[in-house]
Amino acid sequence: MAKEKVIPLHMIPDVGSEVVEVGNERFLQTNETMFTFYKRTKGEHSPYFLALKERKVILGGRCPKCKLVRVPPFELYCPECDFAELDLIEMPDIGVMNSTPPITYFAHSLFQHQVPFGRGRVVLDHADTALPINVYTTKGVLTPRIFKKGTPVKIVFREKRMGNPTDIFAVPLSELKAAQRRKKGLVESELDWVSAREPKVPRPTKKAKENLSAVMVQLHDLARKGAKSTRVQNNLSGWKRTIQVKTGGGPFVIQIVRKRLKFQEGVVKKADFVMVVKAPKLFENWMNLRASLTNAIVAEKLWISKNTEFITVFKLDRIPRSLSRSKS
Repeated sequence: MAKEKVIPLHMIPDVGSEVVEVGNERFLQTNETMFTFYKRTKGEHSPYFLALKERKVILGGRCPKCKLVRVPPFELYCPECDFAELDLIEMPDIGVMNSTPPITYFAHSLFQHQVPFGRGRVVLDHADTALPINVYTTKGVLTPRIFKKGTPVKIVFREKRMGNPTDIFAVPLSELKAAQRRKKGLVESELDWVSAREPKVPRPTKKAKENLSAVMVQLHDLARKGAKSTRVQNNLSGWKRTIQVKTGGGPFVIQIVRKRLKFQEGVVKKADFVMVVKAPKLFENWMNLRASLTNAIVAEKLWISKNTEFITVFKLDRIPRSLSRSKS
């Protein structure tokens, strides 16, 4: 296997240029390069990061005098006890959220593949300080209701660890089986990331079916306009997805293929992920720029089966905006 690069290949642009339109003016934009690579050492904090990387262990620093335990061991000496040297000790991997974590839905390119993720602090059992850490859920998309101050969590280790703070993350303890809660050094591959519980949609009524039919007409019109828009084609370039959508008016399918959008009623045999929404009108509001799919997910009006497909949702949210800009 080829070695992974510091800059992933998908982030390296092709040689070329493009014309960018701002207002009524045209500007030429070219792809350029600037390299800034460097190495750094973890120095005196190496024992903590080596324990993460090599032993799947979280270390804390305990003062031999006052017994205060700092996690991570960001100090080597206790400032409260005449700078007594701290002892490194192994910590439990269970704790509670110190506060409600903010959630990142929009990230720059280095972290875009990880969204959405929460950024919070966890107080491990027997610790006196809080550990900064990313938080995730195994139950679909991370929304604000999942984590709050006092939520019990379990620390999970990445399969591939480099000795970085991101080698670990936290998930709600309630999402794990008893054996997973007890296991030391639990790794991400041991979690169930694929069987998130799908919300139920009501049995389609005659009115709901009529609403879906009206929405499908608008979606087909959107697809036709998008096929003629350079902006839309750029939004969808290099992306291919089949999405099964389940609504209160019945199912339909969204396809992204060859820089085009396609819509059809019914069920597809194999989909990359699933969307569930009670009211088909949500997609009408999306097309008319009254509501974004992203905001609908955050508000829990729209459910998607894979946390990692948020990038696809971002691409879909660009479509109505791009069509609106093409008109102006």
